[in-house]
Amino acid sequence: MHKKFIALIVGTAMAITGISASQARAADTRDILGGLAAIAIIGAAVNHYNKEKRKDRERASRQHTHVDPKPSHVKPLPKRVARYDLPQRCLRTFNAYGDRPLLGTGCLNKHYKHANSLPQECKVGFWNGKKVKRAYEPACLRQQGYRVVYQ
Repeated sequence: MHKKFIALIVGTAMAITGISASQARAADTRDILGGLAAIAIIGAAVNHYNKEKRKDRERASRQHTHVDPKPSHVKPLPKRVARYDLPQRCLRTFNAYGDRPLLGTGCLNKHYKHANSLPQECKVGFWNGKKVKRAYEPACLRQQGYRVVYQ
């Protein structure tokens, strides 16, 4: 669209410049008509180019294939790797521990079968106002190779 507009402006400017600078003679008239014909040919070529470009875009948009985001042949992780995946549902925020998320021991015992083998250096204890609560620090577990995942 912009190319057509620019071609029209350039053609008009050339025609007006040619008319105002020359005297009205038959030879000048032929030159003006020749210039206008050249501009018309250039405009037709630009229009044809734009149509071909649009057709190519339409063809390309129709030819893309649908890719399934989750292939059905994905194998589950081996047990030796999957044992490092901690359930996200066990993340709790404890007010007495500075509103930082911790992994609760009761939840881990219920939803994670390797809870007894978690590193003891990541276990923290804090006073909740009634008794000492125990939980695991996720950052420490991450450094030990564990990760919190949605299960």
